Amino acid sequence: MKPIPLPAKLFVHNRARLSRSLLPHSVAVLNANDIMPTNADGVMGHLQNADLFYLTGIHQEETRLLLAPDAYDPNHREILFLRQPNEHLTIWEGHKLSKEQATKISGIKNVKWLADFPGLFRQIACEAETIYLNSNEHQRAGVEVETRDAKFVRECQRMFPLHRYERLARVMHSLRVVKSEPEIAAIQAACDLTGKGFRRVCRFVKPGVNEAEVEAEWAHEFIRHKGQFAYPPIIASGANNNILHYGQNDQPCRKGELLLLDVGAGLGNYMSDLTRTIPVSGRFTRRQKQVYHAVLRVFRQMVKAIVPGKTTKDLRTACEALIARECVDLGLLKPAQLRKSTPDNPAAAPFFMHGVSHPIGLDVHDVTYNHYKIAPGWVLTCEPAIYIKEEGFGIRLENTILVTESGQQDLMAHIPIEADEIEALMNRR
Repeated sequence: MKPIPLPAKLFVHNRARLSRSLLPHSVAVLNANDIMPTNADGVMGHLQNADLFYLTGIHQEETRLLLAPDAYDPNHREILFLRQPNEHLTIWEGHKLSKEQATKISGIKNVKWLADFPGLFRQIACEAETIYLNSNEHQRAGVEVETRDAKFVRECQRMFPLHRYERLARVMHSLRVVKSEPEIAAIQAACDLTGKGFRRVCRFVKPGVNEAEVEAEWAHEFIRHKGQFAYPPIIASGANNNILHYGQNDQPCRKGELLLLDVGAGLGNYMSDLTRTIPVSGRFTRRQKQVYHAVLRVFRQMVKAIVPGKTTKDLRTACEALIARECVDLGLLKPAQLRKSTPDNPAAAPFFMHGVSHPIGLDVHDVTYNHYKIAPGWVLTCEPAIYIKEEGFGIRLENTILVTESGQQDLMAHIPIEADEIEALMNRR
C-alpha cells in the first residue's frame, strides 16, 4: 500500500482513546505484520498490521508500539520501536525511517531501535499489573500462519507467567468501528477513486473483451492514482455472476450477458467496496432490467434501514424479507413459500445467501463483533442481490455508507447505479 499522508493528530487521538480504555497500571504491545514468503527467495509485499497503523501511521515492517499510560517514568508511556537503518538495508531495501521521521508521522516523541526493546519492556512490565496482547479476533478469519503477535504472546507469557493478561483486540474493535473525520475523508477518497475506475470500465466493456482485460482497466486507474485493489477483484460475466467469490477473471464477456463487478480501491490504508452489474452489450434485456430494478429497490430500502441501534444480523433479516417479496413478484417464489419462511430457513435463501452489510475501514471486512450495535461514525456496505442460477445470471449492487447522527450518507452516491444511468454511460463511449 502506497502511503497517503494523514495528520499525526489522528494517531495521537487514537492512542489517547486506547489509553483511556485500558485498566490501571497496564502495558500494551502491538507488532507489525511479518513479510510473508512465497517460493524460492520471493516474498509478498508488506501489509501493515491494521491496529498498529491505526495507532501510529507507520507502514514499516518489524515495528513495535508499547503503551503504558501509568508508567512511573513519563518517557515510558509511549515508545515506538523501529528497525535501525544501516547502509546494507539502504542499498538492498531502500530508505528506513529515522527517529525524527517516525515522530513526525506518529506524534510519538520517544522512538527507540528494536535492540532496546527487551530491556525497556522488562522494566515497564515489572511495574505493570496487566499486559494487553494483540491477536486477530475477526470472527471469519482462518488463522493458519503464526503471526508476530502470536509469537510475542508465547514469549511474553513465558517471561511473565504471573501477570494478568487481557485481550487487546476486544478493545481495538470497539475503537476502530467508529470512524473519525480524517478516516471518513480517507474512505471517501478511496470511494472516489473507485468511481473513476467504474466510469473507465463502463466506457471499455463491450462484447468480446475478456474479464482479465476489464480487471486491467481497473488496475490502471487505481495504480496511476497511488491506489490498489482493496481486495481480490470479482469480474464475473454470464453464469459467473452467481459465484459469490469468483476470482478466475479470465473468461470472455459475451453479447447479451451481464458483467458483475465487485471491485473497490484501497488508498492510503483505507478501503472502499462497490458492486455494480452492467450489461456487456450496453443495454439490459427486459428480464435483466426487471431483476435489476428489484435489487435496486431493496438497496434503497436497506440504505434507509442502516440506523443506530441495529446489528448487521438485524439488517440481514430485514433484507431477506424484502428480497423474498421481490422474488414473488419476479415469479421465483410462490406466496405460500413466503408464508412458510422462518429466520432459520428464509424463503429468499436460494436467491440471496450472504449478508447485506459489513463494516469497512482499514480492512474491507473491518473489525467488529456480531452483537455490536450500529452507531454514528460507523461505515458499512449495503449489498443486496438476487442470483438466478436457472436463468444464468445474478445481480448484486453495493455502496459504502456512513452512518451519521442525522441519517445515512452514501459515500458512493456520485457513482452511477440506476440502470438508465449505466446504459447512458456505456453508450457514450
